[in-house]
Amino acid sequence: MVSVNAGAAWAKGLFPLVGSQGVTALRVGLAALVMLAVVRPWRTPPARADMRNLLVYGLMLGCMNLLIYAAFARIPIGIAVAIEVVGPLAVVVLSSRRARDVGWVLLAAGGLWLLAPVHAGVPPLDPVGVAYALGAAFCWAMYIVFGKRVSTLDGGQAVAWGMLAAALFTVPLGAAHAGAALLLPSVLAGGLAVALLSSALPYTLEMAALRRLPRRVFGILVSAGPAFAALAGWIVLGERLTGLQWLAILLVIVACGGAAATASRPA
Repeated sequence: MVSVNAGAAWAKGLFPLVGSQGVTALRVGLAALVMLAVVRPWRTPPARADMRNLLVYGLMLGCMNLLIYAAFARIPIGIAVAIEVVGPLAVVVLSSRRARDVGWVLLAAGGLWLLAPVHAGVPPLDPVGVAYALGAAFCWAMYIVFGKRVSTLDGGQAVAWGMLAAALFTVPLGAAHAGAALLLPSVLAGGLAVALLSSALPYTLEMAALRRLPRRVFGILVSAGPAFAALAGWIVLGERLTGLQWLAILLVIVACGGAAATASRPA
């Protein structure tokens, strides 16, 4: 959580140079090169039964990055991640199927309602940015589902193949948007830092966690993401949130962590 959100704040600082699509291309493309060089997954090709899951995992990985960076460009990082974390909440609730989880969903909905610009002292949010964050939430949910399916692959192979699949469409898209600016030494150095902080390191750690933890426990841990994101936005970018927005983020965190903690164990 520390690594990925520090990288997110650093990435937003690069948006004026190459746009959110360009930063996504750098993050995913460079992370894919790093993972391929370190893991060398071609030495043990995945089984044919794993290929479909790896492709979907990579597709969700790339789309999640594109959408959340597009949201970062329009709304504060902490708020965007608070919306995005609804994806893992949905995974927890759908896997538990308990009536009380409706209460956690309502609590999260209450937190998101507090972010709406209908309350006194709450600044308006770009609706397009909110829509991008919701799209990222769906992709994050699918990332967890398919990441769990491919987490049995050894040595970070799932991350390496997934990053390669994601790079195949995010890099051309970012290059078409940013052009030669992606090759500037300062941009490449910043992109490498983002790739390591936000992709290569945390996704490898997440694969290790998913092999050892039930999804509900994983959901408890990632529920703290909005708080880390808001702190990173404040420390790195100077994004200050109102007291009501912090309360909204807290409600979403409690809802996600509570749903994961009380989810029934699968048979």
